[in-house]
Amino acid sequence: MNQEDKVNILLVDDQPGRLMSYDAILSVLGQNLVHARSGTEALQKLMEGDYAAILLDVNMPGMDGFETATMIHQHPRFEKTPIIFVTAVHVTDLDQLKGYQLGAVDYVYVPVVPEILRGKVEVLVELYRQRRELERLNRRLAEANEDLADANAALQAEKARELEALNATLAQANSELGQANRTLQAEVAERERAQEALEAADRRKDDFLAMLSHELRNPLAAIQGAIELMHRKAIDDTQLVWARDVLSRQNRHLSRLIDDLLDVSRITMGKLTLHKEPVELRDVLQHAVETARPLVELRRHNLTLRLPDAPLHVKGDAVRLSQVVCNLLTNAAKYTDEGGHVELTLEYEQGRDGHGDAIVKVKDNGRGIGKDVLDRLFEPSTHEERLNSGAHGGLGIGLIVVRGLVQMHGGSVEARSEGAGRGSQFTVRLPLLSTEEFKMTVAPTRDPLPAAAAAAPAEENALRILVVDDNQDSACSMTLLLELQGHQVNVAHSGQAALQLAGQCNPDVILLDIGMPGMNGYEVAKHLRSQPAFADTLLIAVTGYGRASDVKQTESAGFDHHLVKPIDYDKLQSLLEARSSRRTGSAEAVVSLEGGAAE
Repeated sequence: MNQEDKVNILLVDDQPGRLMSYDAILSVLGQNLVHARSGTEALQKLMEGDYAAILLDVNMPGMDGFETATMIHQHPRFEKTPIIFVTAVHVTDLDQLKGYQLGAVDYVYVPVVPEILRGKVEVLVELYRQRRELERLNRRLAEANEDLADANAALQAEKARELEALNATLAQANSELGQANRTLQAEVAERERAQEALEAADRRKDDFLAMLSHELRNPLAAIQGAIELMHRKAIDDTQLVWARDVLSRQNRHLSRLIDDLLDVSRITMGKLTLHKEPVELRDVLQHAVETARPLVELRRHNLTLRLPDAPLHVKGDAVRLSQVVCNLLTNAAKYTDEGGHVELTLEYEQGRDGHGDAIVKVKDNGRGIGKDVLDRLFEPSTHEERLNSGAHGGLGIGLIVVRGLVQMHGGSVEARSEGAGRGSQFTVRLPLLSTEEFKMTVAPTRDPLPAAAAAAPAEENALRILVVDDNQDSACSMTLLLELQGHQVNVAHSGQAALQLAGQCNPDVILLDIGMPGMNGYEVAKHLRSQPAFADTLLIAVTGYGRASDVKQTESAGFDHHLVKPIDYDKLQSLLEARSSRRTGSAEAVVSLEGGAAE
């Protein structure tokens, strides 16, 4: 890019470190980045040239960002120069309104997300260039009009009729050019509005799904706790046993729907991360069968599993691949009449490119799928389409997740059916690891099945546990379950109460909810970790938020583990057993050392 084609971008911040970070983020745009360390210096820089955009820190000593913006836009030359405010603290709606009234086009919060900042500045640079080009065209038009006026004066005497015709032509040309300019300006403005609306819609959708997940998981956690408690108590009434099992199945179903909804959103926005490693597909299929078995047995289906003798390895995420197979098995079980047949097969097939493929087939003799539905089976559908299809009902998000996860593994999925009432077959094709690739990356040993719930610990293994949750039903059910296991449990329903109670009871383990009013779980964890007495306390986040960013945030706050509501009580039991064993082992070591000294 020529120097004369570059535009100026003014970066105003009193902190040199931030100016350097802005340089690093925006240097790829190839523009002139001008620094100012204060509002006064920014005004001086503005008098020296034109700027496409101003990145302005709100909190500066002396003249702050709002005052600087006021001074800038009071000058006629800079009243239309766009300003992006940068702030490290959350600003109120009134402050935001004040900023927009002063001419701000947007806010950016610290820590700055490079892609977002770069995108915003790039749009403003492009708009500035287009305005500059428009001004150049207008100047050329003015010059052309002057030349035509001179020609008109010279020829006026001799060619009056021709000149009138020429003036009419020029008037029409000017009108068309003016209309073209207005159209261009409207298109630029509309494109900018559409881009902003799209970004805002994506943010709102992501935030809404996260909040929806959190709000749904809280009551599900309380229900799951009550169900777990009923499982651990002897119930003689067969109707109550039936009701408990119905609640358990439906609670798992609701939890899975929430997970599928979030997975669809993450896949669509490209935010789902796979933890790929060499995976043995026979283990994946067996794990999926065990997960889907309760529904298969409930429907009294005959499930046949056909696995090859030799292992088949792919590079993938074992958990997500198991989710793919489990979703297909669950669909087959749901949409096959009771007493039906479901067949799961794993085969090897030589690929067209010389590499081998793993073929996973899920076949049933259920309701089948109409030909008009097959083509859009893996796409979102309306409620009316689901009702009229006569085939697979529900939201259909499970199949959308299947397609997304398979494609992320470099594979493909297809569905076949001879029509309604004639069953269906889903085929997943995954590229296999070659022998050389497998030798280079040896897959770690995995336990395909979750550990069974342990019995109540011995008295010497019992832990002091603090349960912190503003949802009293969730806290109560968790407390009853832990006390049933023999642990000593205290309960707090707010962050402040948790800090006070932790100092009194000195817990070994703290189960801490995140989304509490007032002081949230992150703040509580940071307060605890800042005190030496809780440096070794096991902190477990129990929350309805399960995004990757949420897990990172709990790690940063000092949590040891992150459990998503409704939690897996077997996993919680394993964590508690590990902490109990660690404490017991330390005690035994002390006794042994003391005994040696005595001798």
